Amino acid sequence: MKKKVAFYTLGCKLNFSETSTIARGFVEEGFERVDFSEPADMYVINTCSVTENADKRFKTIVKQAQKKNADAFVAAIGCYAQLKPEDLAVVDGVDLVLGATEKFKITDYINDLTKNDFGEIHSCEIAEADFYVGSYAIGDRTRAFLKVQDGCDYKCTYCTIPLARGISRSDTLRNVLKNAAEISAKDIKEIVLTGVNIGDYGKGEFGNKKHEHTFLDLVQALDRVEGIHRLRISSIEPNLLKNETIDFVAQSNSFVPHFHIPLQSGSDVILKLMRRRYLTHLYIDRVNKIKQVMPNACIGVDVIVGFPGETDEHFLETYHFLNELDISYLHVFTYSERDNTPAASMEGRVPKNVRNKRSRMLRGLSVKKRRAFYESQIGTERTVLFEGENKEGYIHGFTENYVKVKAPWNPELINTLHEIVLTEIDEDGLVRFDFVKEDVGI
Repeated sequence: MKKKVAFYTLGCKLNFSETSTIARGFVEEGFERVDFSEPADMYVINTCSVTENADKRFKTIVKQAQKKNADAFVAAIGCYAQLKPEDLAVVDGVDLVLGATEKFKITDYINDLTKNDFGEIHSCEIAEADFYVGSYAIGDRTRAFLKVQDGCDYKCTYCTIPLARGISRSDTLRNVLKNAAEISAKDIKEIVLTGVNIGDYGKGEFGNKKHEHTFLDLVQALDRVEGIHRLRISSIEPNLLKNETIDFVAQSNSFVPHFHIPLQSGSDVILKLMRRRYLTHLYIDRVNKIKQVMPNACIGVDVIVGFPGETDEHFLETYHFLNELDISYLHVFTYSERDNTPAASMEGRVPKNVRNKRSRMLRGLSVKKRRAFYESQIGTERTVLFEGENKEGYIHGFTENYVKVKAPWNPELINTLHEIVLTEIDEDGLVRFDFVKEDVGI
């Protein structure tokens, strides 16, 4: 009988790509992969340290695994496992905790899956996380996450990622292209590029800081890979998103007109406290450049509320900045103190009820922005890629510029591309459409 292993991933697209690669390694070692909701001999939890909630959820997930099989071997990997291995090791039921470099060799650390009395820790000094492991995730059949870069050399005062993932380093261009070709051969229509700081691509490609390739080289090379219908840039720092890249995306074969650009604050005072590498005038310039060459582009924004020192005036500055900017939606994060970060000891701590109020205000603004963007797209002709889930009798999909559409459930549409005309916004905020008459699908 094959041993069964199940995985649970917290956090970002990068974590999902790494979980998927680690899972394929287990299958190669003779394990059978099953869903986390099923009984298994081993459960692997890929942790996140970005938000307070991700930390708290870990214990709940361990309990879920134990309910399925009280004797199962439980391993914790990922960012929280690197930052606070002792905290995870003492959680009841945890047998193994692996840090940033060890997680990719997890099968080397397990023997007969006998449970331990205490969680066993194998965690490197983060300075040792200086080599690169390529990975990609295949979730449903329509989209794959392709990791191209890891780590970060930035020193934002609120962020633990450099402590959890180490220095900035990149996959070789040859290996990225090989992985992209493997993905396209599986009839997956869309690839999302992911990493910690993907605009920094090229650094560390050969184990040092020499720049053989740049992010622009990467997107130009990927655009030439046969069989990829769509390429999407997941998130890129505004100071690393160059005009040349924007111009290339505007006329490329496969890259879609969708950018996700972290802002974090619309106040220059707060940006300086955060040690971000740009000010608001550069951000405005990036948005204007994108809209100049791609008027229908979707632009998403990350923003943090309640950072230490953020007064009501600073927050309103952020609110008005975003309200006036030609963007499409927001990802709003409520600031939470993280150990070993400069921001945790800064003066001017914002009360949690105030943080939550500001968060609600920006989430409301996001709804308004998304609605306005969708309204601007009504009557336009787009290409939709349909997903695989039946959601209350409807099938959903995304246009190239990230408008979410819906149609009555039809399994024949799964993982197909179709030319459509957007017609109206439904009560739930999603968009209805008509098929273009001559469309036959891909």
